[in-house]
Amino acid sequence: MTYQEDSTLPDELLKQITKQGFDILPELIRIMINSAMQIERQKYLGAGPYERTPARRAHANGFKSKSVKTRVGDITFAVPQVREGGFYPDALEKGLRSERALTLALAEMYVQGVSTRKVATIIEQLCGTSVSSTQVSRAATLLDDTLEVWRNRPLGEFPYVYLDARYEKVRQDGQIRDAAVLIACGVSLQGKRHILGVSISLSEQEVHWRDFLQSLVERGLKGVELIISDAHVGLQAARKAVFSGIPWQRCQFHLQQNASQYVPRQSMKREVAADIRAIFNAPDRVQAKAMLAKTVQKYEHSASRLADWLEGNLSEGLTVLAFPEAHRRFIRTTNGLERVSQEIRRRTRVVRIFPNEASCLRLVSAILMEMSETWETGRVYLTF
Repeated sequence: MTYQEDSTLPDELLKQITKQGFDILPELIRIMINSAMQIERQKYLGAGPYERTPARRAHANGFKSKSVKTRVGDITFAVPQVREGGFYPDALEKGLRSERALTLALAEMYVQGVSTRKVATIIEQLCGTSVSSTQVSRAATLLDDTLEVWRNRPLGEFPYVYLDARYEKVRQDGQIRDAAVLIACGVSLQGKRHILGVSISLSEQEVHWRDFLQSLVERGLKGVELIISDAHVGLQAARKAVFSGIPWQRCQFHLQQNASQYVPRQSMKREVAADIRAIFNAPDRVQAKAMLAKTVQKYEHSASRLADWLEGNLSEGLTVLAFPEAHRRFIRTTNGLERVSQEIRRRTRVVRIFPNEASCLRLVSAILMEMSETWETGRVYLTF
């Protein structure tokens, strides 16, 4: 099929999907990426096809075929060319970056002799049957340079910053250990979400968090008005050391989960959850504190451990009430980062155990970089 045939109508595509099912996936991907690249070239040129305008900055020069190995097989794309040069579509690069990182992680396992039959099969599909350590090293260097630049890019003013951690299994000195993956996400003054940074380490948690947060400051992070996170002990110590005096919002979702551990009877859980939600939904902090005091009093005899825990912890989830009401549902939890974590898990579970920290950092960085770029060009998250 030539590129000119990519004008397939949606109705025709639906018929093909109905007829071929998953077998048409490569063709759908080819059509979507080709269309995205065409739109990108048109924006770069500053003019539509055959349009005469002083805003035109260059001229289209046909297409060049490029075959790419993906998890759904080999796909040949039509890469738009520009007569004056200097153009390469991000649409193709973004879609392939995390694929390359995933391939490299599996390839490293294969080269180091720790691959399973499943990994070997995937490598055969993605890379061909021959994979050498030289090929892996060369490919890793090319990708690592891009990801290193992104991880160390200058930051700026981000009023809201979300912090969270997840864990991935990594081999070190013949042992399988849990490596902490630290992620920071922020909302800019333009209301767009950005991944601010990522770090992976097997080191002590507090030291790792402190170094990570300090690196964000050194890259120019400023204007932080609120930090949203769970109550990780290491994170809290590091946060106080690096961002002393900046208000902290403890994730309300995690708070509600934590509270359930102190409910003495299953039959009480629904009532307790409703009481906590009512406190969180109070119109202001004064009313929330009054409701909290009544709730503590309500449970001091029937669930004394719960009452003590509520009194000592729940107020940490009320900081958000000092911020604009329109923002509160966006900054009361770290649920946005939880969804980011789920996407990382979806991709990393293919690898299961990374051969080293660098391999893990590469794949996670590639996933987060693509996600951040999508956010930056997408809809506004909240309005200041």
